[in-house]
Amino acid sequence: MVTMLEFDFEVDARGLMCPLPLLRLKKALQAVEQGQSVRVLATDPAAVLDFGVFVEQAGHGLMHRDEEAGVLCFIIRKGG
Repeated sequence: MVTMLEFDFEVDARGLMCPLPLLRLKKALQAVEQGQSVRVLATDPAAVLDFGVFVEQAGHGLMHRDEEAGVLCFIIRKGG
């Protein structure tokens, strides 16, 4: 997992199933300022589609996405 990328807030949604990872991301984005980043760790494969659609529709930016040992890592920059 890449840890050198910068982020301002982290959400650990490992072990949670849809829609909980997305709900946690939405809550985290409310807690940060525009331009700040949230890193989300998730194990639900549906998070890839859920986050992709949400980020596009809400005007945020998907800065990074990878997977290592079944753990998905997303870094999302708050737009607005």
